[in-house]
Amino acid sequence: MALRIVANRPDTAILRLPWHTPLQEWDEEWVVPFPRGLSRHVVRIIRLGARTYAVKETQEPIAFHEYGMLRDLARLDLPAVQPQAVVTGRVDHQGAALPAALVTEHLRFSLPYRSLFSHGVTANSVPSLIDALVVLLVRLHLAGFYWGDVSLSNVLFRRNAGEFAAYLVDAETGELHGSVSDRMREHDVTLGTENVFAELLDLQASGQVSGSLDPHEVITLLRDRYAVLWGELTESEEFPVEEMWHIEQRIERLNELGFDVDELDIVTDYDGDRVRIQPRVVELGHHARELQALTGMSVEDNQARRLLNDLASYTATHDLGREDRHLVANRWLTEVFEPIVAMVPAEARGKLEPAELFHEILVHRWYLSEQAGHEVDILETARDYVDRFLPHKPDEAITPVIPD
Repeated sequence: MALRIVANRPDTAILRLPWHTPLQEWDEEWVVPFPRGLSRHVVRIIRLGARTYAVKETQEPIAFHEYGMLRDLARLDLPAVQPQAVVTGRVDHQGAALPAALVTEHLRFSLPYRSLFSHGVTANSVPSLIDALVVLLVRLHLAGFYWGDVSLSNVLFRRNAGEFAAYLVDAETGELHGSVSDRMREHDVTLGTENVFAELLDLQASGQVSGSLDPHEVITLLRDRYAVLWGELTESEEFPVEEMWHIEQRIERLNELGFDVDELDIVTDYDGDRVRIQPRVVELGHHARELQALTGMSVEDNQARRLLNDLASYTATHDLGREDRHLVANRWLTEVFEPIVAMVPAEARGKLEPAELFHEILVHRWYLSEQAGHEVDILETARDYVDRFLPHKPDEAITPVIPD
């Protein structure tokens, strides 16, 4: 049987992998000793040069289905791992058939939920993980994607300015529709509460969670947060025609949640006395898009909010409010952000993303300023943080960082 590789982003190095050996027998020549989530399949994280992939053994139809679903999610710009290839026609050295393999690109600076608890996360952060899962689920449902297997195990988390962002990592049960029915949404939410409840109980039993954790409260939180966010993003609102300010207020509320309104349905009644509005197309990333337009930086939305706030503070401090905002952003980038990132030694660049590092330095400045009784300079704060705290952070990126 001939080995067949279907890839949407060809990497010839994939051909060098030992496809004639069962995945569970791959050794340290290929496998990165990095935490991975629970899975029904054999999964390995492997490194090829400067790129890192996740390889999962599964049945051929499932591999191609998941590969197609992940490509669709990428096309819709939804948070999910990037599919790389499907490998079929595998046989071992005795000619026995081996499972097909799905190859996805590893999401840098991401961790499975279990690993987060060994990287300093406590029970106090569980609501933030649930919020990230809820935002992911709502975004998928808005795009017409029915997940069918909602759980913490099927998600990778990235830090997001003290919070988290969730990325779908397992789409083998997923289905893409024109829209997701209320019944399908309810099934996803119910399944999610059941799976999360079991996962939290398992975490407690293993002693991996520091602090008090009530799984019943957490799954109630999941259901309630989903209902609130879905309602805010989709429900109609009616008001008298003379109160048109409700439109701007609704848009501002969505912006505060990090969403932009790309399309709004506005309808008046027969007499023209009342107006009904309903968001039709909403998209997460309001702050991230604003920051990218100003600086070219691509970061998570909460990180972008923090950086924009610091940019606003920089603008006010230097009395630059009348200057072109793009020019001010470039000055902030070259005088503040880039010098701080440059302070990080090469061996520590895998610990935090630059935007998350900047967020932590802003938090550190608040503590130093409280102690000093005045605002401490940001560059002085950064030097103190990099020297005293950053060395003790665990590495969260497994792709090699090339020194300048």
